[in-house]
Amino acid sequence: MSKFDLHDKVAIVTGGAGGIGTCIAMECAKAGAKVVVAARSQERLEKVAAEIKNLGGESLALPTDVTVPDQVDNMVQQTLDTFGRVDIMINNAGGAMHIKKAEELSFDEWNAGIALNLTSVFLCSVAAGKVMMQQKGGKIINISSVAGIKYSPDFPHYGAAKAGVINLTKTLASDWGRHNIQVNCVAPGLTATKMLTRLGWLPPDTDEDGNPVPPLQFPHGPEHVANLVVFLASEASDHITGETIPIRALLEFDR
Repeated sequence: MSKFDLHDKVAIVTGGAGGIGTCIAMECAKAGAKVVVAARSQERLEKVAAEIKNLGGESLALPTDVTVPDQVDNMVQQTLDTFGRVDIMINNAGGAMHIKKAEELSFDEWNAGIALNLTSVFLCSVAAGKVMMQQKGGKIINISSVAGIKYSPDFPHYGAAKAGVINLTKTLASDWGRHNIQVNCVAPGLTATKMLTRLGWLPPDTDEDGNPVPPLQFPHGPEHVANLVVFLASEASDHITGETIPIRALLEFDR
């Protein structure tokens, strides 16, 4: 069996109802994992779970608000009740929510951004981590952002939360290594999701002469994030922990 194989593993993917999260869920399923998809929208979750089942995989759709402790605990318990274990926790839920300068953000908007992008990662990691401690192993993969590495002037709450995710990743990796739990972080830059394409937020994929932009100078797709997540979830990454790995176009390094 390949070291990149996830057969017999059980993965939870938060924010699994669209964009990067759906792609992560699908790639985990293709690698052989049983996949629990969690988000607030039951209808969209059911579609993802159905797609996984159409591939011959096993999936469970669990409507969950990952900012609410009881709902997070229920998500993990239902996963245990259905599949008997939790091997992989992928904390993907998040979003900028409000595009505003710091002086324009209300207190409630700040708190909502921190709750969705940072508190949710803490809650899900702890709930899954307790199970992994009993199992004597597991993998937690957090989705941060390059906004947490550099700066985010148009959404300071988002950047601050994503920076917190990076620090939390290092702390949990250090604390839980003795339990054989690996905790790593992926930090995507601008990602060419269907939503951003519809909104017109992506740069042109050809230059002023009509030539195709080189792939590494154009925003990555959600599949590139998903591929890295599958690697970190697999046996192939067994000696990597506490790391943050960016994915971004070459030009983003200069922004």
